[in-house]
Amino acid sequence: MNKYNPDRMNPSSLRSRFTTRFLRNLSKIHAQKPSSSSSPAEIFRRYRRIKVAADKSMAYSVRSRRTWSRAMLWKLRTRPCSTSIRKTRHEKQNKNRTTTATTGEDRVGFGVEADELRELVPGGEAMDLCNLLHETAHYIKCLTTQVQVMKKIADFYSP
Repeated sequence: MNKYNPDRMNPSSLRSRFTTRFLRNLSKIHAQKPSSSSSPAEIFRRYRRIKVAADKSMAYSVRSRRTWSRAMLWKLRTRPCSTSIRKTRHEKQNKNRTTTATTGEDRVGFGVEADELRELVPGGEAMDLCNLLHETAHYIKCLTTQVQVMKKIADFYSP
């Protein structure tokens, strides 16, 4: 017996919007000239293309109503084409240690935890704690939806 699926009845739901955009982006990736190489570099390039497609699909699905989606879209538009330009995680951590030491101690309440959360949520650097928590809750909901949809797609195409 077929289970009730609310997304079939509601094409304007977040899950439906994301799925439509993500599948469209995946088909564009698939249509690009495939490389026959299975080198680690080529696998990483494919992984990055799929990750960018998923992030872009989710941010566009949310539209510009959320700070995190606007920040993510801006980041995707302004990102460098080459991954070799990006900073390593170690360099980012060292930069954040000096920033946190000067600004993080001045905050009341959730100082270090809030600063760590600000690093995880796109656009979180400029938010106060209340907005940060609200945006984080929505961002987690969207990431959960993203994972569920991607898992269903993978299950569908798995033998």
